[in-house]
Amino acid sequence: MIVKNTFSISELSNEFDVTTRSIRFYEDQGLLRPARRGQTRIFSTKDKVRLKLILRGKRMGFSLAETKELFDLWDETPTGNEKQLLKMLTILSNKRAHMEQQKSDIAMAEMEIETAELRCREALSDLQKKKKQLAPANDEHRSAAEQN
Repeated sequence: MIVKNTFSISELSNEFDVTTRSIRFYEDQGLLRPARRGQTRIFSTKDKVRLKLILRGKRMGFSLAETKELFDLWDETPTGNEKQLLKMLTILSNKRAHMEQQKSDIAMAEMEIETAELRCREALSDLQKKKKQLAPANDEHRSAAEQN
């Protein structure tokens, strides 16, 4: 089995289901550093791993600036360091707190929608009852008018 060490932008685009424009944007932001052969970008295994981490970070709510900061910390040493791990823990803690707030906001919005829906249903029911009560009276007035 041959292990591939380099990748084209279209290969990465297809594998990760992202646009080539997105990959070029990540390059512009300094998150990916492909080699060049003329105008052609040559992505390494490291770039491929980084793209995977960028996309995972996006799903977790990381900004590209946060992802870049972690990459920069990682690049300082070959195996990462305490500073990087502490930064990652801080970011994760902040993300968790933000998500908890979002969950609370969603729960509050659901309760408000439920209350509004209940009030609308009660008001509609009241209107329909009044309409039914008025219907026989209107029928009597119509019959009397038709007889005249």
